[in-house]
Amino acid sequence: MGATKTEQFTKQQNRLAALLKALAHPARIAIVEHLLKAQSCICNDLVNELPLAQPTVSQHLKELKNAGIIQGTVAGASVCYCLQEESLHELQAFLQQITERLHTQKSNCC
Repeated sequence: MGATKTEQFTKQQNRLAALLKALAHPARIAIVEHLLKAQSCICNDLVNELPLAQPTVSQHLKELKNAGIIQGTVAGASVCYCLQEESLHELQAFLQQITERLHTQKSNCC
């Protein structure tokens, strides 16, 4: 399989792809849902919320953080995580644009 050639796409297209790729796992969706439900920063109890080992949860948190969906701050011996609102607004705007275009266009699709 060849290279993806991401340089041939816009910065915005690459950014949205990275955000969507980071969310493309049920464990990461569960993490985001838990952070939304908690409505505050979460420290150390994410492992108790997921049916996964601590190293696996850490890897998922790393992917979400690298994509900018969550942010983490060190609090003593632990890291506290919360959602990165700006990234979620980017996703919302993109998905809203898609749905609005679908509603305004007549589809001749199969």
